[in-house]
Formats: sequence, structure tokens, C-alpha cells
Amino acid sequence: MSPTTMNRSHAESRTSYTGPGMIATGEATALLPTETTPPIRVFGTESIRDTFDDLCLQQAVNSRLAPGVTDLVLNPDAHCGYGAPVGCVMVSPTHIYPGPVGVDIKCSMSLLQLDLPTEAVDDRKVRRALISAICQRTPTGAGKGQRSVTKARHVNRSLGKQLVVEGASADVCRALGIPTGWAMRCEDSFHLGHDDTAGALESRLETLLQRRDMSNFSDKMQQLGSYGGGNHFGECEVVELADDDQARRCGDAFGLQDGKVAFLSHCGSRGFGHNLASGQFSTLQSKFDRWGIPLPAGDRQLVYAPLGTDEANDYLDDMALGANFATVNHLLINALVLEAFQEVIPGTKGNLVYFISHNIARKEIVDNRPAWVHRKGATRAMPAGHHSLAETPFAKTGHPILLPGNPRDGSAVMVAQPGAAASCYSVNHGAGRVLGRRHAKRVLDQATIDSEFESNDILSNCRQYPIDEAPAAYKDFNEVLRSVKSAGLASEVARLKARFVIKDASKADD
Repeated sequence: MSPTTMNRSHAESRTSYTGPGMIATGEATALLPTETTPPIRVFGTESIRDTFDDLCLQQAVNSRLAPGVTDLVLNPDAHCGYGAPVGCVMVSPTHIYPGPVGVDIKCSMSLLQLDLPTEAVDDRKVRRALISAICQRTPTGAGKGQRSVTKARHVNRSLGKQLVVEGASADVCRALGIPTGWAMRCEDSFHLGHDDTAGALESRLETLLQRRDMSNFSDKMQQLGSYGGGNHFGECEVVELADDDQARRCGDAFGLQDGKVAFLSHCGSRGFGHNLASGQFSTLQSKFDRWGIPLPAGDRQLVYAPLGTDEANDYLDDMALGANFATVNHLLINALVLEAFQEVIPGTKGNLVYFISHNIARKEIVDNRPAWVHRKGATRAMPAGHHSLAETPFAKTGHPILLPGNPRDGSAVMVAQPGAAASCYSVNHGAGRVLGRRHAKRVLDQATIDSEFESNDILSNCRQYPIDEAPAAYKDFNEVLRSVKSAGLASEVARLKARFVIKDASKADD
């Protein structure tokens, strides 16, 4: 059974949560007790906490009680996920968990700032031309790749092997027409293997390429520079900087330009990452069965590997390979989007603001010792002066946090505050679903959704905007942002207002 099918079956067989309730500790903070560990830290106003359903809470407790876990955080966007809730942070100094990374390894956000004033995209014909130019270069859809569009960058097997090992190296960027300086604007421009070498990734890749489930490697490399389906998107924005001194300082450091056009992208490691994650779940679940290892809460989605074992090393290598693909995928999409704007509006210039993940495990220092911080639908939030930002453009301000909301209410660029230490230096990765896809299709009205886009003058490449991706399928974005601000985790630097959306109308691939 595939991870997607298992997740759907699990969600549909949910039972009522019978554990202790949340205890409010502030306007946007709470604790969720467990029977045997320190409590789970919860961030969200009361109305946001009311959106956490029983399965989400049970998954949080199951994850907190799993072997080796020292911290568990629930962010405002939390909802049921694969083993662990989407919108959680899980810390372990001794174990690695595939579930709290997920099947879309290094699903991420990126933001491209253009030098165009908002008036440049006022004309609907211009926006239609931009949509067409982008779609000729960046395909959407679960199975779509470079062959399905006319102006993609084609990636052969040799370059594919190089980029999944090296990430956004200068050689890879030059081969794909990506500005090499953009690597400095990445949370991580490349990932190394379990022993902190690229050699481990080369060796692991050669092993993987001998397996039947990786016989489609060349085809998966053809998906580089594409969005995929589900909640992945590209969105043309207008930047509105907040009117305060910190926002202006951060805006300057980030390269944001008030009243100018930007482009926000959300996607991950596509079919390659899904192959890697599926293989890891299958392998680990088989070993748990064969060796009779008890599963945390009996949940097959919470399989794990102790650090230092062959199983953990293989997972860390596979995660790094998928993460390197995702990094280059985003950078290539941004290069192609800039090229599309230049085709329609000659002379357009652009620069990457930031690229940041929300489905990854990273080795960080937690409580003065190294630990693997698993962020599942959660994004890193390091404030000014944090040691990890030394020698980056963001050392004095904190790095950009890219939070997608919805086309109607906009998205946000934020920056972490010192209070983010309480959330393991993490915040939510967006609004978070409040309606499942099937439920949304049952209760939402297509005509209302389409008229809402029309009244807000937001265009889309879709004939009808996907009903399961409608704004009403997600939590109240303004209340989510209020939760983050009230909890002292981050402050708002800018709001991004949508002018058009690139999206796929078929089923999700993440």
C-alpha cells in the first residue's frame, strides 16, 4: 500500500481523542499533557486550537511518546498528517523518523522579487500572457514533466545524478541557467550524506539505481522545474511592506521592494522524493515486522531508526538526495519564471529573496547538544543574532519566513523574534487545512469560489479553481498570523497580495 493510501485509510478510521485536554497558558499558547513526558507545547489562539481535531491531537501524543523524542511542538496550522501531524516539530538526539518529514521530502517555499511596479500587471491581458509564458516552461500536474511543455530546461540522466548529489552547486546552476548567487539565498543550498560527505550520496545513489523501484530515475529527473499537483502552486504577488522600522530594515536586508511585483512558489521533490520516501517506509516497516519491534502507538507511520545504524544512515542519505532535488527544482522554477516575465515584459530583472523548507529533518543544537529537528509542515524561524545565520545576509535581521495563506487573503513574509526559542525556532508553514479534500468537495460551492476570485481580480490558469484548494478549505489566515505574533514567535514584514495563480486541478501528489 502506498503512503498516500495508508494516510487516507488512517484518516478515515479516526477515533475520538480520549487523552487530557489542552491547558491554556496565554492568549496564543497552551500545553497538551501526556501521561509520561513533559507536555507538548501548543501555539495558537483559542479559536485556532479548536481546529485541532481528535486525530491531530492523538498523533501529537503518539509522536511525543515515541522512542528518543525530547520535544514536540504543535503550530497553528496543525492538522492530521502521516504518522505525525502536519504543522508539528519533533526533536530527537537519538532517532530519525521518516513520518515527521513526510513523503514530499523538502517541500518548500521560495520568493522571487521582480523590479516591476504593480501597474505592470494591472492589465488582464498582460497577466494572461504571463500565465501562458510560465505554463510553457513550468508544467503542473502529478505526472507532468519537461516533455509536456515547449520551453522547459531538459535534464538528462547524467545531470540528474549530479544535481541530486551536489544540490545547487555552481556547476549545476550554470548547467541549468540558474544565477549562481541564488545559492546564498537558500536555507540550505545543498545537503550532504549521513557522514557529512557527498561521497556517501554518490555511493547510495548507485545502490538505489540498481533497484526496480528506481528504474524510472531518468523520468523523475524530467520533472525538474515543475510544480506538481495538490496544494503546490506558483503565485504572482504585489509586495506590501508593513509600516514600521523593523519591517523596513528587514525588507532592505531581504531585498523586498514595496509596491513591486514578486512571485511565490510552493513545491517539493516531486516523484523522485516520493519514490525515496516510499522505499524507506516500506523497508523500515518490513524490518519492524520481521524483527517484532513494537510500533509507537501501534502506528506503522511512526517507524524509526536509531542514529548510527545502517537503516538511519540509508534514510539520511535518501532524504539528502531528495532534498537536493527539491532545492534545484525551486531554483530552476524561479529562473524559468523570470525568463517568462522577460519574454512578456522585456527588461524585467529579478532576484531570489529566499528559499526555505517545511518538510525536512535538520541537525541543530537543541539544549546545548546536537539533535535532529524534524519539521513536518513547519518552517525554520531563526531570529537576528542566531549562530546558524552567521556569515549569511540575514545575520543581523533573522532570515525571511515565507508563509502562504490563500489567494484571497494573501500570504506573508515574517521574521522570527527571540521568543521562537520556545517553539524550537519554528513556526507554521502556512494556514493549514481545516477541511479534508473530500469534505471540501462536498460542502463548498464552485460558483462561489470562482466569483470570489473574479471579485478580487485574481486570475488562474485553471478553468475552474480546484474546489479542494479553495480559501475556505484552509484556516483563517489572519487568525493564524495573530497566533504567531501573539505568541511572540515572529512579526510580519510584508503581506503578499495575489494577482494570478498557477495551479493544477487534478489530485494531490504530496
